[in-house]
Formats: sequence, structure tokens, C-alpha cells
Amino acid sequence: MHHRAHSQLVLALVAALLAAGCSSAGTAPATGPDHSASTDADMTEADRQLLNGTANGAWESTYRPLPSTPVLIRGGTVMTAAGEELPVADVLLVNGRIEAVGASLEAPAGAEVIDATGRFVTPGIIDTHSHLGVYPSPGVEGMAEGNEATDPVTAEVWAEHGVWPQDAGFWRALAGGVTTLQVLPGSANLIGGRGVTLKLVPGRGVTDMMFPGAPMGLKMACGENPKRVYANEGPSTRMGNVAGYRKAFIRAEKYRESWDEWLAGDRTSKAPDRDLQLETLAEVLRGNILIQNHCYRADDMLTMLELADEFGFSIRSFHHATEAYKIRDRLAEENVGASTWVDWWGFKMEALDAIPQNLALLSEAGAPAILHTDSGLEIQILNQNAARAMHAGRRAGISVSRDQALRWITINPAWALGIDDRTGSLEAGKAADVVIWSGDPFSVYSRADQVFIDGAVVFDRSRDSGNPVSDFELGFLNHTGGAR
Repeated sequence: MHHRAHSQLVLALVAALLAAGCSSAGTAPATGPDHSASTDADMTEADRQLLNGTANGAWESTYRPLPSTPVLIRGGTVMTAAGEELPVADVLLVNGRIEAVGASLEAPAGAEVIDATGRFVTPGIIDTHSHLGVYPSPGVEGMAEGNEATDPVTAEVWAEHGVWPQDAGFWRALAGGVTTLQVLPGSANLIGGRGVTLKLVPGRGVTDMMFPGAPMGLKMACGENPKRVYANEGPSTRMGNVAGYRKAFIRAEKYRESWDEWLAGDRTSKAPDRDLQLETLAEVLRGNILIQNHCYRADDMLTMLELADEFGFSIRSFHHATEAYKIRDRLAEENVGASTWVDWWGFKMEALDAIPQNLALLSEAGAPAILHTDSGLEIQILNQNAARAMHAGRRAGISVSRDQALRWITINPAWALGIDDRTGSLEAGKAADVVIWSGDPFSVYSRADQVFIDGAVVFDRSRDSGNPVSDFELGFLNHTGGAR
């Protein structure tokens, strides 16, 4: 599994978007050099689409919220992931948004009132690192879409083009309280391709699930995986890995300059030819695609930060990051996230120095700490894993609040995906992505009773029908209509 592990963007507004997103995560804005000076006032929407690889509006989200009515969730313990845990409070959902959070709220006319007495209410859980859909169930060779392991640099491929919406794993994750996840290519390559952020709602195609306006991510991988996969043809060393990144971004910088110069000119000359690989990397250089970097060892992460400095881009989050605690001050200083597990370790050499206090130490240092899964099974118990990581920190004498632990699986991953201005916490105006738990979500005995996405109940444990089911699970029919 660890071999696998692993619309439109408005250029002129990207810095403001990132800054707004960071504020609700409790961290400073992540900014990089301004590469977009030549692509501002004179750029048309068609120009922006072209640069982003979505020419003519292709590959955009077709997601539409499911129908919903006003809902008042009354009397539960409300964990906001915004600094407060309210022991007896209400959450009002109207028109797919959180209308209000507080005590003794009034239900609007026609609203459904849900008694949450003795239960807990949290934001929907968010996973920054999933391969659901590209490594779906059933796990057979013909369904494996996660690694285009044909070249060390495949920045031209997009995970969304391999997602199978019928993966039953999506609905297992939904039943565990997950409302949003990022599907990434695997980690065979130095640069594995673009990732996609999905809402866990049924869709005929992947665009029906795509989180509208979410920035794309770019999966990169350092360390052992690319070395092993390309041992014969190279790169076969960490030296070769870094040389491969540098060569790719040198080419991308020239490509970006040629397009930006043409767009800023009179456009009478022929436009530069499109190159899908360099198109993606140029958007990274412009700051419009967020780097999600598979990287275990502290020294490898420091090397990748040097690479980012050389070419003027930012790394949004290191993934797996088992040694992130060793450089937590640097990650905090540069506002780079660490998406990690609670206690996966030792399955290969670069994972040897993992410790269960990783997340607690990162939070203590002020770095964006994120709990991810990289697993179709672990994604179903992210709440339990957050509890385990919280208690591991406390046992080591590190002060970890319940709010901090909740942030590891809600607002912090939302920030890493560039969507924390829209989801990830229970605050007025945000999307009504909400979970009602049977008890304390940090208890192994608690389960998600109801899961709302944009105010609609997508999963309800108490109902006999109506929860999403994969077509694959419904069985096969032969040509005579009989089951087989």
C-alpha cells in the first residue's frame, strides 16, 4: 500500500484566498513570491482557464448540493473546532449553511428539530491523503489507477481522471463522519500528478463529487519510493531525486515565462504550445496549485524546503512526515503543514523514527498539524485516531486540548486543501458539513449517527434505506434479468 501511497483558480485572488483560509485555522498566511504580475488585469476568464489546464471550462465541478430543509440540532455538546466546546448548545442549518451556533436558538418555520441531548456535534471530518477511487474496492489490478509509473515526472496526469465514483470505500468513510477528502496519485514518481478534493456525495462521474473551487494539489514524493521504482533507469539515489525535481522546474520556469510574456503582450504572435506537464508545474510556480509532498525523513523535508526556496514556490503540507517533530520549529516558522499518522512506523527504513507524540509536538510548536490516513480502513476511524494521538501527547506531558485534537481532522486539513474559509469548523456562514455523534467522538464506543453535507443528511445510521450504496455492491444482473 505504501508503494501506492500516495474549478477554476482565479490568479489575481489567490493570495487573498490563502490568507483568508489561514485565519480560521489559527495560523499565519502561507505566501510565496509573486509570479503573477504579468497575468492580472488584462487576463480574461479564458486565459485563466487555459493556464490552469481547464480550457473551455472543461474538468470543472458539476457538484450540486442535495436538497435540504432548515435543521436545528438542539442541546448537544458542540465542538466547533474554532476554539470552543459548548456543553449544551444548538446548531442551526439553513440553505446549506451554518446559520448560527449557540444556546437556545429559535427554529425557523418548517425546520426539522433534532434532539441531540447526550450526543456530540462536530464539523465533518476531512482527510488530506486518500487513494479512494483510484485504488478502489475491489482491489484488483484492472482497477488500480493511482500510479502512472512510467516516468519519474508525470505532472501531466490528474487523479480525477482515474477516480471510480462507485468505490464502496467512499461510503464507508462517510459512515465514519468524513465529509471531504483529497484523492492523490500514488508515490511512485518524483512528481506524480494533480490531486482532487471531493465531497462524499453520490455522483455519476467524478465532477459530480468535486468540491467547487477547491485548489488543485500536486503530489510529489521524495525518499525511498522513487528510488525503488526507478532503480534501474534512475533516479536511484536521493541525489538523483533532487536533480529530477530541479530539471523539471527549470523547464517549467521557462514555460511559465513564455506564457506570461505572451499574455502580457499584444498577442499578435502565435501563442506558445501547450505542454500538459509544464502547465501543471507553471501553475505551482504561480501559486495556484498546492504542493502535497510525500516525505518521511526530516532531512528530506529540509531538502524539499530548499528546493521550494530555489524556485519560489511553497509546500503546503508534507505527507506521512514521520520525522516532522524533529523540524517542528522550521515547519511552524514557514507555515508548512505536516499530514501524518498517529503510530504507523517501521514498515521501511525511512519510517523508522516515527513517534506517537508527533502531532502533539507539532501543535505545541505552532506548526499546522494534520492527521491523515492513506488507508481505506483507517479513514473510517479518524476520530479514534485523533483521540489516540491526543492521549499519546498527554502521556508524554504535552498539553493537548480537545479542540486541538479536533482541529487535526477538521480545520487544519481544510487549510491544507485551501478550503478552510468554507468548511472545517462550526461557524456561521460556513458550509453545513456537520456530524452528530452518538457520544464523545473521542470515545471508541461512539459512532456517527448522522452526517450532513451542505445541510443535507447524506448518511443516517437509523434509516433502513437512503444511505449511499455503491452500484458494485448491488450485485450483477444477467441479460435475462436474474441475479447471478
